[in-house]
Amino acid sequence: MSPTLSDSGSARADDVEETSDKMDEAYYITKEILSTETSHLKDIEVITLWLEKALSKGGNQQETLEHQMKPLFSCMDPIQLFHQEFLQQLEDVLSLWEGRSARTKDMQILGDFMLRNMTALRALLPSLHKLEEVFLEMQRRCPGKQELDTLLQEFEQQRVCYLPFSCLLLKSLQRPLQYEKLLERLCRHYPPSHHDYNNCQRALGEASAVSSRLRHRLLHLQNLQRLDQLEKDLLGGEHLSSPGREFIREGCLYKLTKSGLQQRMFYLFSDMLLYTRKGLSCTNQFRVHGRIPLHGMLAEDSHSSVPHCFTIYSAQTTIGVAASSQVDMRRWLDDLNAAISRAPRYSELSALSLQQPVLQAPGQNHHPNTLSHVCWYRNQSVSLTDHITMMENQLSGYLLRKFKNSNGWQRLWVIFTNFCLYFYKTHQEDAPLASLPLLGYTVSVPTFSDPVTCRHVFKLHFKSHVYFFRADSEYTWRRWMEVIRRGVSSPGKIGHLAEDGIIVD
Repeated sequence: MSPTLSDSGSARADDVEETSDKMDEAYYITKEILSTETSHLKDIEVITLWLEKALSKGGNQQETLEHQMKPLFSCMDPIQLFHQEFLQQLEDVLSLWEGRSARTKDMQILGDFMLRNMTALRALLPSLHKLEEVFLEMQRRCPGKQELDTLLQEFEQQRVCYLPFSCLLLKSLQRPLQYEKLLERLCRHYPPSHHDYNNCQRALGEASAVSSRLRHRLLHLQNLQRLDQLEKDLLGGEHLSSPGREFIREGCLYKLTKSGLQQRMFYLFSDMLLYTRKGLSCTNQFRVHGRIPLHGMLAEDSHSSVPHCFTIYSAQTTIGVAASSQVDMRRWLDDLNAAISRAPRYSELSALSLQQPVLQAPGQNHHPNTLSHVCWYRNQSVSLTDHITMMENQLSGYLLRKFKNSNGWQRLWVIFTNFCLYFYKTHQEDAPLASLPLLGYTVSVPTFSDPVTCRHVFKLHFKSHVYFFRADSEYTWRRWMEVIRRGVSSPGKIGHLAEDGIIVD
């Protein structure tokens, strides 16, 4: 492996020295592409390697399951090959760069290298479109797919499958958007007179051409993924992924009752508002308690003595709820009123959904720490727009971690994705050691009272929970803080899906 990702000398974390800040910023951008590409290839291997191993244990259904999964593996083969070759070339580029003087201010082969690979990425579009078709097919519920659905549910319980399987499938479609953002950063860094500027601009053009072909469809697919996941996670959540429905926001609110404030999870869709109670089942799932159609609904600030309270009026019921903050209350009210204004076109869909039973068939596997659980325990809410922002703000790399009351630093490979940090011993490990959901956390610079004196340290804190992370350069330190802030603390403004993409009101 490249010295950039080498594990040698990691026995003593305090020996890890910070990279010279004299290196050109283009070097750190390239290093970021390498580290995120390393993580992305591992995600692909969860599908192509680990899922294939699970299929080999399919018993009497193995032949049928392999036939059903053949379209997925056939479109993943060229995608995996592209990323394997790109990663190997990235390692060579970084090795060459690190072998030169730290004072070198340019890298003459970078622009040509990125242009060649982004051109190859554009040639990969047919396979990416095929993956989209496979994703849509896997979301369909039909009688002949029960065995496959069961296999995937069991596979998601393995530690190597650290995200819902549908999230992993979407990552290959999201990756070109991340290339585009990184190349935009590279082009802003180079002046027009730089010898690499023209090729980097052309590489950006290639990446943008691919992203533009995928972006609008990704909004639709991200919506389907969240609807499908909620259908699996909620007791009584059948038929949530009905065609035409849009997920808008989910989060914790406190319902005003005669006995006081009672915590509930609320889910806002384009046609209805659904709320749940924390279940007492062995899986600790949320159970659907009520569905309220948006057509004819009114939501407004109640000006109550209860802080951050608003009232929801409908033909069926009137309920008062309180948010955790003024900001969250405004987000809910803005999203509710924008959705209500569009609700007439969804009234038929809502009527069909409200006729569905609210009991789910038993026996479904379930992750105990879903996004809904994180929202519940952290008093947070997340919108579809937040999911889309998170899609473009993902990062990975080695960091040193220190707990609030510990003395030494621990070197870990860290991945930030889906509102969560995942910790691995090294980048070569298959399954995470632990994870830290970041909803509700604040990222900041340590203060004078904090027990750290090193450079390039950022602080994560939520109530009494405090963590310190140390990066190897000022660029990397800034990027981690920037990406976490954007990915976790986005404004969450409502958007709704249309045939040509997302419309922000």
